[in-house]
Amino acid sequence: MDVFRELMAYLDHVPLQNILVVLGCIGLSWKIIKHMRSFLKLKKPVRVLVTGAAGRVGYALVPMIAKGAMLGPDQPVILHMLDISAEDLKGIEMELIDSAFPLLKGVVATTDVAEAYKGVNIAVMVAGFRRKEGMRRMDVVSKNVSIYKAQAAALEQHAAPDCKKNITCLTRLDHNRALGQLSQRLNVHISDVKNVIIWGNHSSTQYPDVNHATVNTSDGEKPVRNAVEDDKWLKTEFITTVRHRGAAIIKACQLSSALSAASAACDHMRDWVLGTPKGTWVSMGVCSDGSYGIQRGLIYSFPVTCQKGEWSIVQGLKINEFSREKMDATEKELIEEKQLAYSFLD
Repeated sequence: MDVFRELMAYLDHVPLQNILVVLGCIGLSWKIIKHMRSFLKLKKPVRVLVTGAAGRVGYALVPMIAKGAMLGPDQPVILHMLDISAEDLKGIEMELIDSAFPLLKGVVATTDVAEAYKGVNIAVMVAGFRRKEGMRRMDVVSKNVSIYKAQAAALEQHAAPDCKKNITCLTRLDHNRALGQLSQRLNVHISDVKNVIIWGNHSSTQYPDVNHATVNTSDGEKPVRNAVEDDKWLKTEFITTVRHRGAAIIKACQLSSALSAASAACDHMRDWVLGTPKGTWVSMGVCSDGSYGIQRGLIYSFPVTCQKGEWSIVQGLKINEFSREKMDATEKELIEEKQLAYSFLD
């Protein structure tokens, strides 16, 4: 009690503003300490598998994951890498070690499918057989069905339970390409454009839709269609450019778009796991529930929002006649591809 009385007597002679400054500093110090404690208390590592890790996309993707571009700057990871060349995998593992990524807590580099999938929480399936000049579509589908049939079995048998229940496919690269074309056309930063949609397949029938997209301008937010003021361009050149952007990149540098594909994979997973920003949707290939008249059970690219690792198809968007025609055309192609793939499973 004597100490308390002495403190109160002392404070009687201290100006109020000095007391408030001291209290403010104490409060700020406590916030800093709490922040440091939460930062130092690292999360449990997530096991992330990349198949085809020694390929161009895989090679670009694994350092992005190790650096936190996929799951955030505070999420440790253990990288599982699968490919057919043990020598190539060993070299990539050495590079990852040499890069000294703070979030990278371990590496599993293997040519064994079962070992690669053991306990993984996230599987990014990049490996596949690319179509070569002169090949029929059915030949490409046949080869990829055999690859993914084996990998699906390994996923079912060896992956963590949370990795088996939720499967999507990547159309984020096409989504990002659409954003890029619009931002260039409007001379704005790409972050100022949102809510484009890729409907359907990752192919030349995909439909990049701007009817619900908006752009932030100096005059405020406005519909992209109103900002562009060129319906002919939006219905022709814009769609064609997005659809054939991959081929244009190959023609320009004789190599496929590995860097942008890896970046899109990170964007896709980050939004899926951590959630999409409020008021924003992204494009994902997901299992149709019949929304917008698309055949139930078909994997089709829709606009989705994500929260806590779950995706939801955006509902209630108005579909005009032009869009309906494009959406139906890409659905038809996907139905044909699904039937073709199933014919190789027997």
